[in-house]
Amino acid sequence: MMFYLRSAILAPVLFAQGKRTRRRVPVLPEPPGDREGQAGSGQPLSLLIAGDSGAAGVGASSQDEALLGQLIANLATDFAVTWNLQATSGHTTTATLERLEQLPQQHFDVAVTSLGVNDSISMVSLGSWRKRQARLRELLRTRFSVDTLIVSGLPPVHGFPALPQPLRWHIGARATQFDRALARDVGSEPDTHFIDLRFSEDMALMASDGFHPGPAIYAEWARRVAAAIRAR
Repeated sequence: MMFYLRSAILAPVLFAQGKRTRRRVPVLPEPPGDREGQAGSGQPLSLLIAGDSGAAGVGASSQDEALLGQLIANLATDFAVTWNLQATSGHTTTATLERLEQLPQQHFDVAVTSLGVNDSISMVSLGSWRKRQARLRELLRTRFSVDTLIVSGLPPVHGFPALPQPLRWHIGARATQFDRALARDVGSEPDTHFIDLRFSEDMALMASDGFHPGPAIYAEWARRVAAAIRAR
């Protein structure tokens, strides 16, 4: 209740800061590189990565440095990986649902999702977002016969250099609320693994825009996802 009261009081300031931040922060492109393909040798593994700019690799100079490329490089030593990347900057859970519903039915052994920051910035309520996330997980299970779901949490937005105070506090608190709820929701689902992205407070490892991961963060993210896949 106190959070919403403070947010209401600060609303004019938050709105003005949000507009200035959107004008000031550089818009980084999605990195070039193949979004589907095959690599490695060993046990066959089909992989889907879906979500927002984090999944798309914004902040990396190429897909090789992004989550996709670093994950494939990690897995290709043990698996013959077939991958498909379905991610776009700015996508919310709803946008990703709509995108995946347009794909033909097919099977993926593993699906990795990266969503929540754009939802937390928008006006969607926590309850509505949790329902959309549950719907997304069910879609992955039914339409794509996914055996293992790997759900990435929300990064430490409360530390993002691109955001001035009190906007950083406001968005960071929302992101933390969403992150904790998501971890609780998937914790009881035996086919789902939650990846905590709050593993570094070193903002020097972020991209030049102060909002997206840099290659070192993508590398650790990929390492954690690969470990979850090997443990499945």
